[in-house]
Parts: sequence; C-alpha cells; structure tokens
Amino acid sequence: MRHNKKFNHLGRTASHRAAMLANMATSLIMHKRITTTVAKAKALKKYVEPLITKAKEDSTNSRRVVFSYLQNKEVIKELFSTVAEKVGDRPGGYTRIIKLGTRQGDAAQICFIELVDFDPEMAKTETKKKATRRSRKSAPKAEAPAQEAPAAEEVKAEEAPAAEEAKAE
Repeated sequence: MRHNKKFNHLGRTASHRAAMLANMATSLIMHKRITTTVAKAKALKKYVEPLITKAKEDSTNSRRVVFSYLQNKEVIKELFSTVAEKVGDRPGGYTRIIKLGTRQGDAAQICFIELVDFDPEMAKTETKKKATRRSRKSAPKAEAPAQEAPAAEEVKAEEAPAAEEAKAE
C-alpha cells in the first residue's frame, strides 16, 4: 500500500530521479526556460522552488544546502545573484508551467517550465493592458492634413517657375 506517498516516482529509481531533477533544475536556472513533459515539470517545480526560497537568504549555510542538491558552482552563483535578486520580494510561485500539447512520437503532454520574473513577453502583455484606447475618429483627421500638405507644396513649386518666366518676358 502507498499510504501518504504523494510524489511522482517518474518510473525511475531514487538515485536516477534525484540526478535527473538536479540536472533539470540546473538547466532551468541557467536558461530560465526549458521544455519537458508535464509530469517532469510538476516534479521539478516541487524540487526547485524550495531551493529558490533558500537562495533568498545569502548565507554560507544556505549556499551549502543548495550546493548539496545541485552540485554546480556556476549555477549556485547564478541562483544566489541574478535569480534571488529578481525574486526577493515574491513570496512564492517562482515558476510557471505553460502546456504546449502532445509530443508527436509518444503522445506525451509537453510544456514549458520557466522562471516567472525572467519572461519579457509576459511583462509586455501586462503593459499593453494599461495603455489607453483612442477613438477611430481622430486617426483619419490626422492623416488628412498630412496628405494635403505635399499637394500644396507641389502647386507652389509649379507656380514659382511660371511666375519667373512671366517676369522674364
């Protein structure tokens, strides 16, 4: 019986699962977005979010604890400098899972998992919502004088040589 055993084993041994999640967490921290299956993304979310929370407090002990999970000095530097700086005021929910559909070969559910504060496209959509709308009536009025002005300049340019020719005669 599996009473109170909640996490997904992902069809792997414990050592294989730990190594896979550590590698995926390393890729997520370095690249800020990775593509994987939904089941692995959900397991990775439970694995990496406590590490990011630990990284918000930059102490020797927290660095050692996170290093025991990830085993990569460059990732630790990135996590404690760039990532922790961006998520410092966020109380949780550091990752986002966006489902993409099914994989062609085995029909597995595929998704993006990304760090929330590092996606510039999502930030753009929020700024677009705040923009004010303008009525359509003002746009054609602005275009009309711009079209008349070149025509008036052409007429004046044609009249000027004709006036000089009349003075010469």
